Amino acid sequence: MTRASGKEQIRAYYDALFEAWGPQHWWPARTRFEVIVGAYLTQNTSWRNVEIALRRLRTESVLNLAAIQAIPLRQLEAMIRPAGYFRLKADRLKTFAAFVEHRYGGSLRRLFAQPTHELRQELLSLNGVGPETADSILLYAGQHPVFVVDTYARRILERHKIAPASSRYEELQELVGDALAPAVRQPSSVKTRREGRELKPEFRPNTHSPSPMSLAARSPRAQVFNEMHGLIVSVGKHYCFRSKPDCAQCPLRRYLP
Repeated sequence: MTRASGKEQIRAYYDALFEAWGPQHWWPARTRFEVIVGAYLTQNTSWRNVEIALRRLRTESVLNLAAIQAIPLRQLEAMIRPAGYFRLKADRLKTFAAFVEHRYGGSLRRLFAQPTHELRQELLSLNGVGPETADSILLYAGQHPVFVVDTYARRILERHKIAPASSRYEELQELVGDALAPAVRQPSSVKTRREGRELKPEFRPNTHSPSPMSLAARSPRAQVFNEMHGLIVSVGKHYCFRSKPDCAQCPLRRYLP
């Protein structure tokens, strides 16, 4: 498949999925810092386990920078244990909190006011932050227009013969970003849904309820990237399984090669 036809197909995926399922309300969180903590905790585990850990932190009023810095490491480890790799993740959360305090005076507003490329490089320099985690923080906590390439996106693009499994992260990110440019200029499906036209697909995945962060103000480009990532996650969770994918029921089945 050529790059041009691949981009056309990705754009078609966005239109088809949004038409069927509407907004996914990602990221489900009350504050920017909760998004950041969730981005760290979701590494190598399910979101269900992350939610358990987040509830514990919220109950103990630890979902803020100052509290993460002040809480003893062993206590933090115990609180986030359900998310797995709790020792590594607790240490990485401490590192992030110290970074924001030292570099930006403890202000997330100042942190996210930085240019996207520069801030991305700073995040990638932190222990435990790879491209997916950095871009999740940028897009969902900072409203920066970057597309998050996760395992589901790679799997779908490979199975649909759009990009090989060996593709670099940044290559896939650029491909999807370019493909969604028309949707940014003409977000007709987003507009239609928000104007209240109800659609009745055969199946609609369980989406998160609207939250302060899922409803946060963002640019049209960031909004489209937000929606596309959430939609791809739903495809991966409900149809495009690692083994024995349910292609017959998938809303993208018509696009399979």
